[in-house]
Amino acid sequence: MSYTHVLVAVAVTPESHRLVQKAVSIVKPVNGRITLITLASDPEIYNQLAAPMMENLRELMLEETHLFLEELVNKAGYPIANTVIATGELSEHILSVCEKQDVDLVVCGNHNQSFFSKAICSAKAVVASSKIDVLLVPLV
Repeated sequence: MSYTHVLVAVAVTPESHRLVQKAVSIVKPVNGRITLITLASDPEIYNQLAAPMMENLRELMLEETHLFLEELVNKAGYPIANTVIATGELSEHILSVCEKQDVDLVVCGNHNQSFFSKAICSAKAVVASSKIDVLLVPLV
């Protein structure tokens, strides 16, 4: 089966480059599309910070996420069709993007760090809630 539109769940970590390369290897032979999705970090989890500083921290974290996505796009060696920065439950956003953009494969990383644990849970929710294939890539 060939996949023509792959959604890749990435995080601001070096391992995300491997996930993008895996997606490129899947879609390149069929000249398919790649969309990247990530969660924006929420500074409110750092409750020791004062409330007025939260907005500045939120903007800074969002800027960091944008810059990392730009780096992924620039180093992909293949055109990236779209990037999505989501907040909240990742699986809900994955399912929504899959539906709206006709995605036929979701690629997630698999190791024990917190983001990818969320991605695995999201992948399980995607598998349970849709007919879209999910590829878990081992990241060691």
